[in-house]
Amino acid sequence: MRRVGDDVARELGRFREVSALAPLVDAWPGAVGPEIARNAWPARIGRDGTLHVHTSSSAWAFELGQLADRVGKALGELAPPRFRFAVGPLPEPSRNVPEEVIGMHVEPTEEHELKGAELAAEIEDENLRKVVAKTAAMSLARRDSDRLFWYHSRCPEAPGFQGFFYE
Repeated sequence: MRRVGDDVARELGRFREVSALAPLVDAWPGAVGPEIARNAWPARIGRDGTLHVHTSSSAWAFELGQLADRVGKALGELAPPRFRFAVGPLPEPSRNVPEEVIGMHVEPTEEHELKGAELAAEIEDENLRKVVAKTAAMSLARRDSDRLFWYHSRCPEAPGFQGFFYE
């Protein structure tokens, strides 16, 4: 007669990867921030412990490969020994916009608009000059604001995790 415990252990072993991935998936958005979470998502854990992360493009895969140490530090105890970033399918984005993002738009002041117009003054094409002036004014306003480019969000499922672009 076979032991039921052996069968259960064997079946549960098939799900080891999934159970190890769940805490990483929960912590991921809070650790890397919303911009990265929209463009990169943990896909699976390899047998050697490597976390395979799907990205929206090869540019994201390359960039995150360069930031792997920082991602690992942001994940803390959950960090795998290695990361592998590659283009792959991502989950559908959430339709819920966090409250903290709603009021994040920064309006340029008249000073920003004047400086933007000054920077773009030598552009001959009128439409291009207006676009560059507006873009420069918005960039100057963002620079002068106290808001960060990457908004900061805590992960409710893992309150100790925060984005790592906020140093």
